[in-house]
Amino acid sequence: MNKKIAVLALAGTLCVPMFAAEFITIGTGGVTGTYYPTGGAICQMVNKNKKETNLRCSVESTGGSVYNVNTIKAGELDFGIAQSDTAYQAFKGEGKFKDAAVPELRSAIAIYPELLALVVSKKSGIKTIADLKGKKINMDSPGSGTAMTADVVMEAFGVKRSDLALANELKNSEGPTMLQDDHIDGYFFVAGHPTANIKDAANSVDINLVPIEGAPIDALIKKYPYYAKGTISGTFYKGVTNDIPSLGVKAVLVTSSKVKDDVVYHVVKTILDNFDKFKELHPAYKTITKASLLEGLSVPQHPGAIKAFKEAGLL
Repeated sequence: MNKKIAVLALAGTLCVPMFAAEFITIGTGGVTGTYYPTGGAICQMVNKNKKETNLRCSVESTGGSVYNVNTIKAGELDFGIAQSDTAYQAFKGEGKFKDAAVPELRSAIAIYPELLALVVSKKSGIKTIADLKGKKINMDSPGSGTAMTADVVMEAFGVKRSDLALANELKNSEGPTMLQDDHIDGYFFVAGHPTANIKDAANSVDINLVPIEGAPIDALIKKYPYYAKGTISGTFYKGVTNDIPSLGVKAVLVTSSKVKDDVVYHVVKTILDNFDKFKELHPAYKTITKASLLEGLSVPQHPGAIKAFKEAGLL
C-alpha cells in the first residue's frame, strides 16, 4: 500500500507543470549610501511574493546612477536606481550621454527625494562653494550621479575642477575614511538623508555641511526643471546644528522598455501593496506618499508600472 501511495505521489508530482523562476537584478550604489538598502528593501518584498509571481530579485552594489543606466542599456541589469537628472539626460542624449542616448529607458517609480551634501571637515574652513578653490575634494566616481550634479553646481558658482588642489574620483563610500585620514578636505554626496555614509564621517571627524543656496541655485533650477530646493535636517548628523539648504533630485527606479510588462507590474504592485511597511525600512522614506511616487518621473513610465498605478487608483 505504501508503495502504491509513493508511486501515485510521484506521478502527481510529475504532472505538476514546472516553471523556471525569473531572476531580476536591481543596480544600486555604494553599500553605505541609500540606494543599496533601497534596492534591498524592494527585493526583500518581491522575494516574499515569489510563489505568486515566480520572480526572484537580487541587488547589486554599483557605481551609481550613470553606471546603472548604461548597464540597463547593455541588458545586464533589469532595474536600477538613478537620479532624475541622470535619467532625463540619458533619455534625451544630453550631458554625459551626448551621442549616447538611451531612448529605451523607462521609469517605474520615483522613490524619495535626494539632496546634494558637501561634507567638509571643520578645520578645512570651507563655508561656501566658492571656498572650494585650492581645496582637496572627492567628486565621487565618474559613473555616479553625484559627480554629475556636483560639477553642475560648482559650474553655477564659477568653480571648475581645475580650481581644486585635488579632484578625487573615488566612490563616495571612501569619503569618510579619506576625510578622517586628511587625504581630502571634503566630498560631495547625493543621497536620501540621513545616510550611514555621512553618519560615519560625523562620528570620526568634526564635520560641517556646506549650504548650497543663492542666486546661482535659483538660476540652475530655472534652467533644469528636474532640480528642486530642499533641506537637510540639522538633527541628522553629529556636529551639524542647523538645517542645511541644498539642491535635490528624485531617486527613481528605472528599467528598460525591453523588460516585460508583467515583471515591472509585479515589482511596482508589490511596493504599492506593501507601502506602509516599505516606508518603515529607511528614514529617507519618512516623507514620501503613494502620490509622490509619481512625482519627478523625468522619462516615460513603463506600461507595466502604469498598469499597477492605475489599479491602485493613483492614475
